[in-house]
Amino acid sequence: MEKTAILILIPFIAALTQLFVPRKYGKRFAVGASLLTFIVALVTFCGFPSSGDYQYVTNVTWIQSLGINFHVGMDGISMLLVLLTTFLVPLIVLSVVQSETRTPVFYSLILFMEFALIGVFTSLDGFLFYVFWELALIPIYFICLLWGGERRASVTLKFFIYTLAGSLFMLVGLVFLYLHTPGSHTFDIDALYKAGRALDLRSQVYLFIFFFLAFGIKMPVFPLHTWQPDTYTEAPTQGTMLLSGIMLKMGIYGVIRWILPVLPLGIAQCGSYVMWLAIIGVIYASIIAITRSDIKRLIAYSSIAHVGIIAAGIFFVSSENGLNINGVQGAMLQMLAHGVNVVGLFFIVDIIQRRTNTRKIASLGGLRLKAPFFATAFIILTLGAVALPLTDGFVGEFLLINSIYMFNPIMAVLGGLTIILGAVYMLRMYQRVVLGEPSVETENFFDLTLNEKAVLIPLLIMVILIGVCPNIFLKVSEPAVRKLLTGF
Repeated sequence: MEKTAILILIPFIAALTQLFVPRKYGKRFAVGASLLTFIVALVTFCGFPSSGDYQYVTNVTWIQSLGINFHVGMDGISMLLVLLTTFLVPLIVLSVVQSETRTPVFYSLILFMEFALIGVFTSLDGFLFYVFWELALIPIYFICLLWGGERRASVTLKFFIYTLAGSLFMLVGLVFLYLHTPGSHTFDIDALYKAGRALDLRSQVYLFIFFFLAFGIKMPVFPLHTWQPDTYTEAPTQGTMLLSGIMLKMGIYGVIRWILPVLPLGIAQCGSYVMWLAIIGVIYASIIAITRSDIKRLIAYSSIAHVGIIAAGIFFVSSENGLNINGVQGAMLQMLAHGVNVVGLFFIVDIIQRRTNTRKIASLGGLRLKAPFFATAFIILTLGAVALPLTDGFVGEFLLINSIYMFNPIMAVLGGLTIILGAVYMLRMYQRVVLGEPSVETENFFDLTLNEKAVLIPLLIMVILIGVCPNIFLKVSEPAVRKLLTGF
């Protein structure tokens, strides 16, 4: 069995087995199963061939009459996102506090979501991609609904309706491409690519709109973002980590995999509009973040700003028939950086809330005096989020802004405000929460426990590793990106 299929199978089997594990061993089993998946992914990454071809392919007939196969494999683009997923899931499981009541179902849902996410990033069949895309929605829906905050029912319903509606648009687009494949129709990815590129301008524009609605909601991009702040705020910490650290990458990946190589005429016609929407979203979300008094909500809006700069960078591809490797490479690196930073920051917020029973910035202060290791971890993640050189956020944002500048210098200047405004709201938040004198709420704050260090230290290592040695990751994705953009 090829490694791709193994990576999909391990969390699926573990998710089913988890339901029969005694409650007291639930967390240990989930950590062990997710660590096993990460080890397989890491070994695969270390030996990954430096070519743009799909590797470790499994192709089995599923529904022969409709040309649907269980067809999975990885190129460098998929490999990086599989590595990110399998790296973060064990840390997300480990972040669960022992004293919290978490049933085996909770851990099973996390593992099932890991299975679906890996499936999304490795599917080489359009119908299979859609199936995994929908499967990823089910566990996060129940995680948010059953373990979320007071407003979880209405907020989760809004999130579900948004994402389901977007998925239906994508399904229509995939079926349209399927019906334009030659001969016996098939959902094979290469056949769908050829069918899309052969369409006329009008058809490509319509398909672009359909696919962008699905992927833009998942990212989310302004003005399709309205479900995100409430969902991130009301979801339990592990649900927020899954949503922000991994699930939103599905939307960016969808653009790279299913829009850029399929609809060059559609991008040339509509890409600039999306870029402007994304830039507006960067500025809008940054300004809103500055005004937030709730730390968790502030980080939620910062996530919209970071995703906006990614969207603006990748949609430059094919503008004026130009080839823009830097934009997509920047997006790949920024997805890794954003996943690491945002998971770490939401865990920091969780620690603060559990210690003080508040997330209000005005109620906090003086944490450096009570918890120096915590303060150090917090500042490293904050500097990564504001793209300080030699941290993970810098290289990706530099490549993206460089890409945008090639299209429109004014747009690049406006997009670059994400760094300036990000520094304003993140560093000001850090100053008010960590510096100054302790408040009543922080009087009994204590430093990180061993379990919390086990979650944060790997994230801190990645903040520095990606920032100092970005080529470790860029050299894996570059051949695949180049092949994808030059018409496979």
